[in-house]
Amino acid sequence: MKNSPCYENWIQQVINNFVSANWETALLEWKLYDFEEDKTLLSSCICGKEKLRYLFTIRNINNGRILYPIGSSCTKRFERKDLDEVVTMKEELFRLLHDLEKGEYIKLSSDLFSRRLLNHFFEEGVFRSNSYNGFDPESDYFFLLKMFNRRDKNNLALAQSKKISAIIMNAVRPYLRSILRDKVKHRREGL
Repeated sequence: MKNSPCYENWIQQVINNFVSANWETALLEWKLYDFEEDKTLLSSCICGKEKLRYLFTIRNINNGRILYPIGSSCTKRFERKDLDEVVTMKEELFRLLHDLEKGEYIKLSSDLFSRRLLNHFFEEGVFRSNSYNGFDPESDYFFLLKMFNRRDKNNLALAQSKKISAIIMNAVRPYLRSILRDKVKHRREGL
C-alpha cells in the first residue's frame, strides 16, 4: 500500500541513501549485494515490517551505501524486473535446498524449479563433466530442461527419473549447500 507507514519508511530510507537528482533514476542505483534467510523470523525490514524470512542487502552502485535488511516486498517497490528476478531466484534457491534436505524424492516440477532456475544452474557451472553425461555438462542442462518442459511428467521412463534424481542429488544439492551454507540464520546473534 502506497500510503502505509511501511511505504513511507521505505521511501525515506531510499531518499537518505541515493545520489540521483530524480526519483526514477534513483531507483536504478540499487543492486542486490547479499542475501540470507532468517528461520527464526526475528528480523525486521528497513521499512518496519516484522517477521522477515528472506533478508536482502542492496547496495547503491553510485555511493556504496547499503540498505539492510530489506524484505522482498520492499525490493519489489523499486519496480525493476531485473531486481525482482534475482530476488525471486534467491528465494527459490532456499526453498529448493530445504526440500532437498528433507531427504524426500524431489520431482522436477514447477513447484521447485523453473526454466530460469535451470538456466541459472547451467550458467553457474553446476552441471559437471563426468562419464555419465559423456563429459558434456551441457547435456545435463538440456536433459533437465527437456524433462521440465514435458507435459506428461508422470509418465517418465524409470531411467529418466533416475537420471533426473542423480543430477539433482549429485550436482544441484552440493551446489546449493555450498552457496547457502552460511546464509541461513537459525537463531539471532546475541541471543
